[in-house]
Amino acid sequence: MANEGLIAHSTMLVLTRESRGLRQAELAQAMSSLAGEPVSQGYVSRAEAGRLAVTDQRLDLYAQALDYPPRLLCVEADVDGVGIGLVHHRKRASLGAPALRRIHAELTLARYQVQALLRAAGDVKDHLFRHVAVDDLDTPADAARTMRRAWGVLSGPVPDLVKVIEDAGGLVLVRDLDVGELDAVSQWSAGMPPLFLLNKAAPADRFRFSLSHEVGHVIMHDAPGATTDQERQADEFASELLMPAADIRDQLQSGVELNQLLTLKPEWGVSMAALVRRALTLGVISDWQYRNLMIEMSALGYRVQEPAGVRREYPTAVTRLVTRLGREYGYSLEQLADLVGLLPEEFHQLYPPNSADHVAPVGGASA
Repeated sequence: MANEGLIAHSTMLVLTRESRGLRQAELAQAMSSLAGEPVSQGYVSRAEAGRLAVTDQRLDLYAQALDYPPRLLCVEADVDGVGIGLVHHRKRASLGAPALRRIHAELTLARYQVQALLRAAGDVKDHLFRHVAVDDLDTPADAARTMRRAWGVLSGPVPDLVKVIEDAGGLVLVRDLDVGELDAVSQWSAGMPPLFLLNKAAPADRFRFSLSHEVGHVIMHDAPGATTDQERQADEFASELLMPAADIRDQLQSGVELNQLLTLKPEWGVSMAALVRRALTLGVISDWQYRNLMIEMSALGYRVQEPAGVRREYPTAVTRLVTRLGREYGYSLEQLADLVGLLPEEFHQLYPPNSADHVAPVGGASA
């Protein structure tokens, strides 16, 4: 047997189950249907607690129910940073703990997959990310200006934020996170560049700010945690990174109204709501004007879906890496899938070579 002698690792059993969004009882039911005989929730619970060994036919059954290769279940999971509050994320309060556990598990597996690809190519390089401490004197805006200089971003709008992050050595992946309340998650683990996981469903006019917010977290916050201060600081960082005060203030001072916001939105690659908020924080408009503008936008339905598009950006670094492993190193699809612990069909869906060798930058023509 190909899997003879393999024993599942209890932590990976939990991680893979949560990545599929399954409860223990749901997994037990799926295994029962495949086996044609009862598998109890208690069995799954004991296996995940490490109180029994999952081997041979039961290992195959477990893997089939989870749609992962059996060997992945036997990997000792690196759970550094896994758990509610230990991963950076910009979310709405309505997102519950079960959904967050699934997303955090997916982030951890994505990190495992990318690490495997980088090791195979001998491509773990230095990056241009660094921690910048913030306090009463050194503000989040200062940190954003520091990183713009470090990354060679000139004044004005950031034309392609994803490319800036990838050129700085960051890793960006897009996933269907199956929620509308969370746009992105991020994690910076020892020995790895920062990893950003973007929600495929995030609106294009919102994801750039959410991604900048995540960049702010990994730059400023050594210890993740969804505190009010951290969220405020990450928002301030994102505002300065995407809308530098020195460059946008004059445009906003000419008068903040809906027609002007519609013009500025595609230029700066942020939502109208973000522009209004920036005008408030820069003192260009009063609290009263801010409230009136937000009420007007809400009445027009703009709080749900804004007019005027923002060009969507696509990560390319990991897909180029996959292509290179195939062309230069001779890896087949099956070998690449086995390398990262996926079945070939799912690997092809998540890492299609040359799937995104184009980017429609801010201010550029749509693809």
